[in-house]
Amino acid sequence: MIHKVFGFLLAVSILLVGCNGGGGLKMKYYEKQCDLISVEDTVREIVWSKVAANPAMAAKLLRLHYHDCFVRGCDGSILLDPTQNVTAEKTAGPNRSVTGYDVIDEIKTVLEASCPGIVSCADIVALAARDAVSYQFQKEMWPVFTGRKDGNVSLADEVGVNLPSANANFTTLQAQFKTKGLDVDDLVTLSGAHTLGNSGCALVSRRLYNFTGVGDADPSLDLTYAQTLREICPIPVNATTPLEMDPNSSLSFDSKYFEALTQHKGLLVSDAALLTNAQSAHIAQVLQKDEVFFARFSRSMVRMGAIEVLTDGQGQVRKNCRLANDH
Repeated sequence: MIHKVFGFLLAVSILLVGCNGGGGLKMKYYEKQCDLISVEDTVREIVWSKVAANPAMAAKLLRLHYHDCFVRGCDGSILLDPTQNVTAEKTAGPNRSVTGYDVIDEIKTVLEASCPGIVSCADIVALAARDAVSYQFQKEMWPVFTGRKDGNVSLADEVGVNLPSANANFTTLQAQFKTKGLDVDDLVTLSGAHTLGNSGCALVSRRLYNFTGVGDADPSLDLTYAQTLREICPIPVNATTPLEMDPNSSLSFDSKYFEALTQHKGLLVSDAALLTNAQSAHIAQVLQKDEVFFARFSRSMVRMGAIEVLTDGQGQVRKNCRLANDH
């Protein structure tokens, strides 16, 4: 029954976003441009093989898409390597732990061999994120509209102001999402991506040991969960110690993040912030059902994937995802 309901809700969510993904993106954009290869099938086959070998890769590729879209839009700018004169996005503090670049490089190499100069790195990132999550279900979990072009500018100092922080309060998060054309429903729903992957002790040590500067813990954190976290992250805190974003479920894409969140077991300050606003707290309650979360996540991912996209007549299709074409 759940699968039937999910199928219906997914169909409705696709209708809600329309026949294109916004910004001039289209379904099957490459169908007539690449005769020798199916772009979507190629990306899926490579990504599924990577996730099968390393389930943690799903979170990494999903995170890569998020971090790309919130800075200069979904233009692949996070992929650009720093140059002698420019510190690129990937060198900024919040992005230093982002990985998955090698998977994007491998996909790009395969596509360039059969369809040179056509498939953008930005589209590869968007498709890879969807396919990484979808491997668990062996079916596409949301539609990916394509036709993005690649940007050729990547600046480290643009990351902090645009990318939502793990320590942000609700007002800041809402404002950052609104700037990108996303609403409170998108904010809460997309935070559900934290059902996958790990964070680290460094990002939660203040919540555990010095929340207001007087050696206290964050009072909004469940006491038992806080003690568990202190056992994993004793003083002196080892910044590299991993912490599951979604306790005991960090390799499974499901709604358990919202169950934990509403029990005051959200790991980050930005997670807990979702409970400080009546509207977002209500949305978090609703999203505790898998079928509802999946359908709403599908809609929000399409909306996020259309942030400030470059399309025909703008940007470029980079030959190497790490370098602008003029290099």
